[in-house]
Amino acid sequence: MEYSRPEAERAGTHLVLMLHGYGSNERDLMSMVPSLPGEGFTYAAMRAPQPCGPGFQWFPLTGTPGERIGVDEQGLREAAEGLVAWIEEHREPYAGVILLGFSQGMAVASSAVRHRPGIARALVGLSGFVPSLPEDFAHDAALAQVRPRLPVFYGRDQQDPVIPEPMVAETLGWLREHAEVTKVLYAGMGHSVCPQEIGHVGEFLRHVAREAEA
Repeated sequence: MEYSRPEAERAGTHLVLMLHGYGSNERDLMSMVPSLPGEGFTYAAMRAPQPCGPGFQWFPLTGTPGERIGVDEQGLREAAEGLVAWIEEHREPYAGVILLGFSQGMAVASSAVRHRPGIARALVGLSGFVPSLPEDFAHDAALAQVRPRLPVFYGRDQQDPVIPEPMVAETLGWLREHAEVTKVLYAGMGHSVCPQEIGHVGEFLRHVAREAEA
């Protein structure tokens, strides 16, 4: 785990908990932090639990990027449950928790808010997807009743070569039904992030913090 602030300076801030993508590590998303709002926020990047090549994965994937992505449901459940447990153990000093996930990290973050509605104040999903989950794990009906609705920022390249279009369509359908979604498309970004998107994420975080403090 890497933090943007020393422990003595975290109380009362909004914790932005960052989950990296498949085959990466916690340092990847921490590189965004200098371009995100600092005052009132603590950024923490988690490392996925399973080794994957030179990096790590939250759960195994199968299939071909851009064509079909198969999700290991048991691995996804364990990753989401682990995230929920970590938040419940460590959330005490913070004003609130915002989940930020890139690619596979978005799949885990969105699964956590579905498994435990109310666990996070908002969700930022970057170049990722919301996976299919059974009703005994994903409490979507309860999440849809939460008021105010869960704020979600969803950013992606409209020509993302990794996430298949059917999964994007399913993700958008789920977000519109269960959350208050801000969707932004970018050109030429690929399966990555860009300075413009990071700026939009910063605006979204400030908005969430203002709404929480109103």
